[in-house]
Amino acid sequence: MATSSSGGAAIACSRRTSSDRLIDFTSRWRSSKVLLLTRVKPSFCVRCVSSEPKQRLRDPITEEGVRSTLKSFPPDAESIASNIKHHAEFTPLFSPENFAPSKAFFATAQSVRDALIINWNATYDHYEKMNAKQAYYLSMEFLQGRALLNAIGNLELTGEYAEALQKLGHTLEAVASQEPDAALGNGGLGRLASCFLDSLATLNYPAWGYGLRYKYGLFKQLITKDGQEEVAENWLEIGNPWEIVRNDVAYPVKFFGKVVTSSDGKRSWIGGEDIVAVAYDVPIPGYKTKTTISLRLWSTKVPSDQLDLSAFNAGEHTKACEAQANAEKICYILYPGDESEEGKILRLKQQYTLCSASLQDIIARFERRSGGNVRWEELPEKVAVQMNDTHPTLCIPELMRILMDLKGLKWEDAWRITQRTVAYTNHTVLPEALEKWSYDLMQKLLPRHVEIIEMIDEQLIGDIISEYGASSPEILKKKLEAMRILENFDLPASIVKLFAKPEESPVDETVKEVESIDEAKITEKDESEDKETPKKKTANKEPAPTPRKMVRMANLCVVSGHAVNGVAEIHSEIVKEEVFNDFFQLWPKKFQNKTNGVTPRRWIHFCNPDLSTVITKWIGTDDWILKTEELAELRKFAENEDLQSEWRAAKKSNKSKVASFIKQKTGYSINPNAMFDIQVKRIHEYKRQLLNILGIVYRYKKMKEMTAAEREAKFVPRVCMFGGKAFSTYVQAKRIVKFITDVGATINHDPDIGDLLKVVFVPDYNVSVAELLIPASELSQHISTAGMEASGTSNMKFAMNGCVLIGTLDGANVEIREEVGEDNFFLFGAEAHEIAGLRKERAEGKFVPDERFEEVKEFVRSGAFGASNYDELIGSLEGNEGFGRADYFLVGKDFPSYIECQEKVDEAYRDQRRWTKMSILNTAGSYKFSSDRTIHEYARDIWNIKPLEIN
Repeated sequence: MATSSSGGAAIACSRRTSSDRLIDFTSRWRSSKVLLLTRVKPSFCVRCVSSEPKQRLRDPITEEGVRSTLKSFPPDAESIASNIKHHAEFTPLFSPENFAPSKAFFATAQSVRDALIINWNATYDHYEKMNAKQAYYLSMEFLQGRALLNAIGNLELTGEYAEALQKLGHTLEAVASQEPDAALGNGGLGRLASCFLDSLATLNYPAWGYGLRYKYGLFKQLITKDGQEEVAENWLEIGNPWEIVRNDVAYPVKFFGKVVTSSDGKRSWIGGEDIVAVAYDVPIPGYKTKTTISLRLWSTKVPSDQLDLSAFNAGEHTKACEAQANAEKICYILYPGDESEEGKILRLKQQYTLCSASLQDIIARFERRSGGNVRWEELPEKVAVQMNDTHPTLCIPELMRILMDLKGLKWEDAWRITQRTVAYTNHTVLPEALEKWSYDLMQKLLPRHVEIIEMIDEQLIGDIISEYGASSPEILKKKLEAMRILENFDLPASIVKLFAKPEESPVDETVKEVESIDEAKITEKDESEDKETPKKKTANKEPAPTPRKMVRMANLCVVSGHAVNGVAEIHSEIVKEEVFNDFFQLWPKKFQNKTNGVTPRRWIHFCNPDLSTVITKWIGTDDWILKTEELAELRKFAENEDLQSEWRAAKKSNKSKVASFIKQKTGYSINPNAMFDIQVKRIHEYKRQLLNILGIVYRYKKMKEMTAAEREAKFVPRVCMFGGKAFSTYVQAKRIVKFITDVGATINHDPDIGDLLKVVFVPDYNVSVAELLIPASELSQHISTAGMEASGTSNMKFAMNGCVLIGTLDGANVEIREEVGEDNFFLFGAEAHEIAGLRKERAEGKFVPDERFEEVKEFVRSGAFGASNYDELIGSLEGNEGFGRADYFLVGKDFPSYIECQEKVDEAYRDQRRWTKMSILNTAGSYKFSSDRTIHEYARDIWNIKPLEIN
């Protein structure tokens, strides 16, 4: 194979005269017209034309001529190679001296983008012309991963690009590896959003994604002797070949200021801090379709005239650039730390920027498509806005503000339109993740929106009273406390009267006087009271702290949207029965379930080509890539020896790739013949990476107590891999990362253990790493405390790739187990309905820890894993009450069940025929978990949109 330097020679040999380049450029311009008329596979009219008659430059471009030319220039490797060379020369981001892999990546991506732009513009034009209802998906995260292989796969040009790059001295794999992951998300929330966009495009639904263009992402994770360290992501440092800045799509966004009333009673938001949100569009191509939709990302800036030139020239550089710095930092970091007031303000600015810019864009598109006849009551017939979690909640008061303040609608009309337009997806049952914002902070930053939220809250109070009446004041009071959007607020005076108690018999006037004292006015200088009387003692009691006034964003979503959905069957039931039970009783028809899904294109077909080939061979068609229900056909062959042999060979190939990757990233050598046991996800106490590593510690301790022969007989060789990021201010999660790496450092260097057990923490886990690990996995851990994981999506990806799961009955595990079969899922642990009772039992001091759990804690404390102090970590698992203690996530309770279940895993893995059958049945049973199925349900039940295929 030729080296990259020979690729440089290929470029050098292709240099031509200026007139030749002009002819070639004109031919390429014509080719863009050709591509508009193609079907799925685009054609590149980019062959070298320097030898062609120059008079072709003057040929008229007719549709017939284009169709004729199309037949002459199929998208073959030679044409693609010529197009890549064109971009290396004419769209340069690197010096011309060589054709290194990084330069090859950008030129290749720009070549692919040529094809996408044609389909992209055609899709956009078709949507404008048809003016059909369109869905808009608002999310703070889009965890896209690398785009090159996905794009050329969806265009069905993988083979052609591989051959073209080979001609230029590179391999497709090496070039694709140069692409950094887009740092636009963190976990399952963002990856789900990206899978949804893939399915929306593939299924030809008119839709659009909206997010923020984070310059530095969350952070790049380094693993050092001290555990996790964070540095800024650099994914945009040398540019992003996929994005196109739309300088003509920019909207003003305001913060702070004040609200004034005009003479006609109209409210206006004036003054404050003004920025501009500019659109950057990323194409999202569908599979085997020309539909290419947009992910529109907002970047923030201020006009250049806000640079204080006088201050700058006077040497006050920071002051001169303050406005620009304040605007730009909004899109610096995903989830900036919010421990400080400044951090909270920045987060709220991010959320409002996403909502305001997106809604202005949506409204502008609606008005443009309406021509000169805008009928606002038709907005819900043309627009569906989906809020992915509570982060985009501000689109509710923002839509109301636009409709009322800018478009002149009355409250009743604007409210009716808003309720029919927006819908809310809930992704958590964790109280801390159900966002609340300080009322004072929000009023300071968004004064007009707070007024609108107060009006929505007032209307909600009226709805609750209308439903429940005043016949039972205690019930009504509880409902209002639980359901109001504004928390810790006094009720309106008219409502307080409903709770007034009937007159009681006369009481001592001095007692009444004590009860009526305004404690805030009592001072030490008040000498008018008798110091010895009980009255004075009562008055001197420390006043209770005033609860902070908060805005409950989740309640606002539920009240304002026409649909609320959970993301797995068990989660949706918890949402209805616990999290939002009062709302469910009031509006039961609002609540739905939409079990998450993942795209089978990225998560089997592209990331696991070895397995994909086996599946296609045995099913007899590759239709399963679009119709995953056909995966169920594999059940017929699950015990076939030939299929099992091919299945194991595909898995072994993927494991060998991971072994090489682990050696490169961590320095550890792992045995590809060992079982690959993987837990990759955000590091969080409820996801219980701590349970996993304590199970490994127990396994290690037992190994150390045995002879070598006993160890070999008792334990199956395992490589236990972890991956995921702990949020930078989540101290306990970072302690868990440190503990895992310390355990790994000890076990991996223990000569007694050798290859029988390895522990590896994979640094900087992201989509690209997942695309390597998931196809190689054999056992995957989804072991959250039951009732706390909304759904999960990694469990679906693992099952799709023939991985057997060990887990609790939590999230989508419940449905996966039903589909793959109980015998093909390793189940342990307490169930969701037991959790509250177990916690209460613990608080009452009735929990008796298993002796094996006590044994493993003592082993950790013994210093077996180095000099680090693990008292805070282990201490969180002890005691019966207190913040950060009492084992809130039930690690100790589930530990015995967990290690016993792991013994069953070893037993099953020893029988490779049985294990391979389980693996095949997991893939066969994963058909239900395609995001295509999920999107069909959203489109039908929530958005009411229909496919709009481009001919």
